[in-house]
Amino acid sequence: MLPVTEQENPQTANIDKVSTLEAVRLINVEDKMVASAVEKVLPEIAASVDKIVERLTGGGRLFYIGTGTSGRLGVLDASEIPPTFGVSYSLVRGIIAGGYDALYKATESSEDDKAAGKTDLQNRGLTKKDAVVGIAASGRTPYTIGAVEFARQLGCFTACVSVVPDSLITKAAEIAIVPQVGAEVITGSTRMKAGTAQKMVLNMISTVSMIRLGYVKGNRMTNVKSSNIKLRERSLRILMAETGLDEQTAQVKFEEANDDLRVAIVMQKANVSRETAENVLTANDFMIEKAVESLN
Repeated sequence: MLPVTEQENPQTANIDKVSTLEAVRLINVEDKMVASAVEKVLPEIAASVDKIVERLTGGGRLFYIGTGTSGRLGVLDASEIPPTFGVSYSLVRGIIAGGYDALYKATESSEDDKAAGKTDLQNRGLTKKDAVVGIAASGRTPYTIGAVEFARQLGCFTACVSVVPDSLITKAAEIAIVPQVGAEVITGSTRMKAGTAQKMVLNMISTVSMIRLGYVKGNRMTNVKSSNIKLRERSLRILMAETGLDEQTAQVKFEEANDDLRVAIVMQKANVSRETAENVLTANDFMIEKAVESLN
C-alpha cells in the first residue's frame, strides 16, 4: 500500500475545476484536520520535551535535522529561539540536507544519501549529551533516518516527527510523534498539511522546552533580545509589568542595563548593579528567577 503522503485525496479530486473561492475553501477544510491530528499526539510531544530538557540542562544541545520542507521547518524553528528566549545560537540547531543553499532552492536529491545525515551531525560535534529530532513527513527519508540511527547509537535522545505511522523513522527514534493528517490536497505535496502539522509540533517542542528551562515568566518572553524598535518597546512593557515601574523609570533602568531586559529585571528586583546582575545571570544560565533567588 502507498504511504498516505503519496495517496490521492478524494475530497480534492476536482480542485482544478472549481472556482477560486471553492478551491481555497477545500484547502481550508483539509487544514482544519491538522490541529486535531496534533492533539492526538500531545503525550508523545510532552514526553519528548521532558527528555530534551533533561539533555539541555545537562549541557547538551537540541538538533533538528531533515530534508526539503521538513528540514526548512527545523532550521526556521531553531533560528527563532535565540532572539525570542535570549539563548545561545548553539543551543538549538537546525540542519538541512544540502546545506543552507537548500533553504531557498530545492536540492531534494540530497535526501537519498543516508550516510550524509550521520556526517552532518558528526561535523557539528554531536555527543551523547545531545538530543536529535528527525523530521520526515514520509518517514522513509534515508538522510534523516541515517541521522537518527547514528544519534541513537551514540546515546543521544532521539525523536521523530512524521505523518506516516509505522514508517522506518518511527522505528529508528526513541519517541515517534506521528500526527496523522491524511492525504494531501495536492497528491504528495507534504509542504501543506504535513508541513503545517510539523510546524505546530516544533513550536510546542521548542517553546515548552524554553519554558521548562526558565526563560519565560508567566507568558512573557522575559529573556527576549531587544534587537529592534518593536522588541525594545515590548521589553519596556515587560520590565514595567515584572517590576511595577512606571514608564519613565523603566526607561532609565533599561538604559542602565544596556538595553538588556534580563539584566534590567534582575537589577530592579534584587537592587543590584548592572555588573552584579550580569555576573549572576551568567552563573545561572540567564535564568532570571534563579538569578534573583541567588541574590536574596
